[in-house]
Amino acid sequence: MIEWVNAVVQGILLGGLYALFAAGLSLIFGVMRLVNIAHGDLIILAAYLGLSTTVLLGIHPFVALLIVMPAMAGIGYVLQRGLLNRTLGDDILPPLLVTFGLSVIVQNALLEGYTADPQKLNAGAIETASVAVGGLSLGILPLLTFGMAIVVIAGLQWIFYSTALGRGFRAVSDNQDIAQLMGLNKAHVFGMAMALALAVTAIAGILLGVRTSFDPAIGGGRLIFGFEAVIIGGLGNIWGTLAGGVILGVAQTIGAKIDPGWQVLAGHIAFLVVLAVRPNGLFPRVEH
Repeated sequence: MIEWVNAVVQGILLGGLYALFAAGLSLIFGVMRLVNIAHGDLIILAAYLGLSTTVLLGIHPFVALLIVMPAMAGIGYVLQRGLLNRTLGDDILPPLLVTFGLSVIVQNALLEGYTADPQKLNAGAIETASVAVGGLSLGILPLLTFGMAIVVIAGLQWIFYSTALGRGFRAVSDNQDIAQLMGLNKAHVFGMAMALALAVTAIAGILLGVRTSFDPAIGGGRLIFGFEAVIIGGLGNIWGTLAGGVILGVAQTIGAKIDPGWQVLAGHIAFLVVLAVRPNGLFPRVEH
């Protein structure tokens, strides 16, 4: 019995990482209805930036976040203002094609720069440290990741509903033309949304790189996990991404407990079940 409880608890903690994958996707979709196919590769880009920073400066990966987060935010702003804003409109196809192309470019640039060899960020003792709770042994790193997911999502929720920037996000999300008439610079607001999303992606990339090895080709898998968490939770609902991540994580760890080969499959099945029962996700955002 304790083994099943452990599988569920480990799945909940894994869900924190998936929620971090999903939070940026959810934010971007909520603000500008943009589906970013390159999101998974940008997570891996953040992991590689973390790797370069730790190697060059000899600092801990978590300290490297102080450099990687602003760098990714800057990349996001420039990308949105310089490229993605030009693709936005009534037709959903141009952003999909452009972000798919961006995904291919990022992946090949990483292959060229870092080779296909798997890499890993070294965070020292925290990787293997654990605490005993009841009969369970909980890793410090997964606990930290889950805590970080809650802090990030609470922070995004606060920005969205309690700041001038958040009011700008909601205004352009509800009606871009009226927001523009009221004096909001739509292009700048979208740029800030992408900057914020990629700052979150930096956290996800570093934590992924500490938890497991990574290479330039794994972005697609992270994108799928992020998408599934967003859709399970409900499109545009920031807290829903945490619930979606947890459901996905628990499904995977229970699947792995039944048969190690079922881990990823079980997550996909959970996603399909939720999609069949609640096509808009469990907690869809209510339109006002």
